[in-house]
Amino acid sequence: MPPKVLVTGGAGYIGSHVVKQLGQAGYDVVVYDNLSTGVAHAVLSGELIIGDLSDTAKLSQVFARHNFQAVLHFAASIVVSESVRHPLDYYSNNTVNLLNVLRCCEKYQVNQLIFSSTAAVYGEPKENPVSEQAETHPITPYGASKLMSERIIRDYAKASDLRYVILRYFNVAGADLDGQLGQWTPQATHLIRAACDAALGRSPAMQIFGADFATPDGTGVRDFIHVVDLAAAHLDGLKYLAAGGISEVLNCGYGKGYSVRQVIDCLKQVSGKTFTVEEAERRLGDPACVIAKADRIRKVLGWQPQCADLALMLKTSLAWEVQLQTTKLTKNDELSEELYLQINHSAAPKRS
Repeated sequence: MPPKVLVTGGAGYIGSHVVKQLGQAGYDVVVYDNLSTGVAHAVLSGELIIGDLSDTAKLSQVFARHNFQAVLHFAASIVVSESVRHPLDYYSNNTVNLLNVLRCCEKYQVNQLIFSSTAAVYGEPKENPVSEQAETHPITPYGASKLMSERIIRDYAKASDLRYVILRYFNVAGADLDGQLGQWTPQATHLIRAACDAALGRSPAMQIFGADFATPDGTGVRDFIHVVDLAAAHLDGLKYLAAGGISEVLNCGYGKGYSVRQVIDCLKQVSGKTFTVEEAERRLGDPACVIAKADRIRKVLGWQPQCADLALMLKTSLAWEVQLQTTKLTKNDELSEELYLQINHSAAPKRS
């Protein structure tokens, strides 16, 4: 029997890439997602159950029906500036709902967990690259909600047989190399999505939020990781736990930073397009520079990234956006109305 795993939030951007790779690797996958930001069409493997993690009765029924070997927990709200405006939503969705998942793990004796965390737990790092041993001082409710979740996982693991791999994502970018998956969410706030919108003429200009940071060109510096490599890290984490590995907290990045201006210049080059770039005020909660010290994940999990190239991240992102823009979609039996609306960018985004 292939290992059976539960993937919460598996219809979302990162989760769907992981689900695809899980299916290719022979896992038996169950996805649990409320489709607030994900789409059913993106689940390319396994069974999709539509439900909210706050529905503890339904969640428990799913655990009861399946003998899960592990849980991969992605479901969360992730927009940093939004978390500052709506902190209670973030603590509810990101932290309280994690408790619901862990309660089920406890009840049904699921003792392996891959948890989707974030570099936002570091806040403004005193040193870059930032290691897993660095002090954690999140400066937004988003980062704080994830750090609280990490603490809950650690405390529960000390009192149980749970073993975990907590993956602290840096800035995720790119799209599936086969063109099947990408960022579906309408009006996504990611830098690269905004730049693609400008390059494709879907917006008259793009904005740089903050040009006065203490960085070489004044714009924020980030460590970008291709979503395909990030997805592979989750499978490496599962293999590690299945082999008896001890609990770990690991950075997911390449250890190289690019500024906002460098990303924009690279996209102009790979797209052959020029577009207007405007400077705007800093967004709430944006640090100046965050770069991963990323050697430990290679050592512990044996992770070997294959897509560590900014131009490739931008090319796959742009190709995905072109595909969405040029595909003529009609409502039919194979395409849900919700997906039709989301792909055509006419549905308002919803918070998880």
